[in-house]
Amino acid sequence: MNEDSTGGGPSVPGSQWYDADAGPLVRPYAMTGGRTKPGPSNVRFDLIALVVVDDDPPGPAEEYLLGPEHRSLLALCRAETQSVAELSADADLPVGVVRVLLGDLLESGFVRVSRPVPPAQLPDERILREVIDGLRAL
Repeated sequence: MNEDSTGGGPSVPGSQWYDADAGPLVRPYAMTGGRTKPGPSNVRFDLIALVVVDDDPPGPAEEYLLGPEHRSLLALCRAETQSVAELSADADLPVGVVRVLLGDLLESGFVRVSRPVPPAQLPDERILREVIDGLRAL
């Protein structure tokens, strides 16, 4: 067996939780408590869904109980409305992790999510052209 880098004895392959260049490493499943689905309601977050801080969020005492990743996402949402994809990129977290964390924040009342309009519910192009033609006729 190899000696570990601290000189504290033999090391087991794969037992180091850090990368010499990157620093400490936290596995994604540790951030989500091993969960892969966002909350008990299993809400689905589209990549383009917009996330904003709720107008009446829980108090600072409840926010203090959140993990650092939850607080990071809240800080990003406070700065500006962002999509799930943008939050993932800005927080440097995998999208799956962000979805689980957003599910926690949504169920706790910290954020609101605006889901995109499904394509089937968008106005027909023909109707939009008729409206444009009607406006031009004015």
